[in-house]
Amino acid sequence: MNSIADSFYSNKAEESIDNEFISKKLSLTPSLAMPPISKPTAFLRAHTDDNTNPDCKIKIAHGTTTLAFRFKEGIVVAVDSRATAGNWVASQTVKKVIEINPFLLGTLAGGAADCQYWETWLGTQCRLHELRNKERISVAAASKILANLVYNYKGMGLSMGTMVCGYTKKEGPTIYYVDSDGTRLKGDIFCVGSGQTFAYGVLDSNWHWDLTLEEALELGKRSILAATHRDAYSGGSINLYHVTEQGWKYYGNHDVGTLFWETKAKEGSFNNIVS
Repeated sequence: MNSIADSFYSNKAEESIDNEFISKKLSLTPSLAMPPISKPTAFLRAHTDDNTNPDCKIKIAHGTTTLAFRFKEGIVVAVDSRATAGNWVASQTVKKVIEINPFLLGTLAGGAADCQYWETWLGTQCRLHELRNKERISVAAASKILANLVYNYKGMGLSMGTMVCGYTKKEGPTIYYVDSDGTRLKGDIFCVGSGQTFAYGVLDSNWHWDLTLEEALELGKRSILAATHRDAYSGGSINLYHVTEQGWKYYGNHDVGTLFWETKAKEGSFNNIVS
């Protein structure tokens, strides 16, 4: 290596070198500035957690509606597609279902980058599990991997509220809720996001175990529609999935504008809205 460097500079060895030129060249060298704080976790918590400190400098706005529920024929997953940046609608076409593998789905709520990155990473871990153990990973194990990972970053600014949904022979249709604090819960019905209360209102009124597939898909759509109607941070379109023992199946993208008027005419609902 020294010989290569010497040959490169051999023709210029006897030339005078301008110190100012050297200093300019050195100033172009990239460097990474580290924050002058001893505890990054405490710093981030103090400046981003508006629950702990209402006067924090960075208030992370969360806006979405995602849901998943179990019934006799599997799991229905329904999500909206609006992304917001504060009060600004950044996108109407965000895909909020992460296809972890052909048998597992994850939903996206909170920070889009956090959810997409870590659930994609989870897909690699699920594949490695299959290669090592010669069998498909269970929903419980996949959700535990994700929960353990995010718990290690607790208080460091991650923003995630996700559901891991899948079907295995031992567990049947299974849903786990996992968030960025490391919380991991198993249940039959979950709604996550700023529009969750509106979606829960429809789900709690109409859900029962013996729903047919058509009824379940309609209930998923109707629940997200209620959230998009009342929650300004939810909207765009509705993506529908059905999870069974054979894997997940996509049931299309449904524009909430068109769906709203169709539902109003069909049900006679939304009477406060005049066409």
